[in-house]
Amino acid sequence: MKKILIVDDEVDIANSIQYVLSQEGFNTTLAHDGLRAMELYEKDRPDLVILDLMMPGIDGYELCRRVRALDKKTPILMLTARTSEIDTVVGLELGANDYIAKPVRLRELVARVKAHLREAPDAQRQVSGIRLGELHIDVDSRTVRVSEKDIDLTFKEFELLLAMARQPNRVFSRDQLFSQVWGSDFLGESRTVDVHIRYLREKLEDNPSQPKHILTVRGVGYRLVWE
Repeated sequence: MKKILIVDDEVDIANSIQYVLSQEGFNTTLAHDGLRAMELYEKDRPDLVILDLMMPGIDGYELCRRVRALDKKTPILMLTARTSEIDTVVGLELGANDYIAKPVRLRELVARVKAHLREAPDAQRQVSGIRLGELHIDVDSRTVRVSEKDIDLTFKEFELLLAMARQPNRVFSRDQLFSQVWGSDFLGESRTVDVHIRYLREKLEDNPSQPKHILTVRGVGYRLVWE
């Protein structure tokens, strides 16, 4: 039985989410503040975390960061009444897998939970590493090295680089990359890809303004070239 940790300081919302997920056969645990949530996470190591953004004490952003410091793979779904693009990008930068606006539609939430839990085992079946010239990506440890130098990437930066590295020289549209990295159910915009491509260039290219590896294909999208 899959274990889900639900973190929300609004008790009625947390109870409603717990009820509907329990009806679907999930083993659920509740926390109403960030400190308690972290204790339960370290104790139970759930298969998925549903996390409210605005909480007293440790907020959702900080809790997401702490979880990702311990575990890079467990799906994290953020719940929030704040729906601006910058809030979304910050959450994704910290490693959230999905972003769901309040008021929460419970059936939609259940569908997204099931989708992320279906996707999670696939990551374990990926090849352990990809090497393209001086670029080395280790999937199991989620580390990246270029010319023996460690490159510190965020969760989504890693996923974006990995998506392109699996098929080097292929031209990906923004929509294709957005769908692969953020998922077709994520309510965002494909221009988020442009932001993350810029971040990757700043970390991987000798001259980000004249990239040699992460190339723009005008009117289409991007491709990774590394030999």
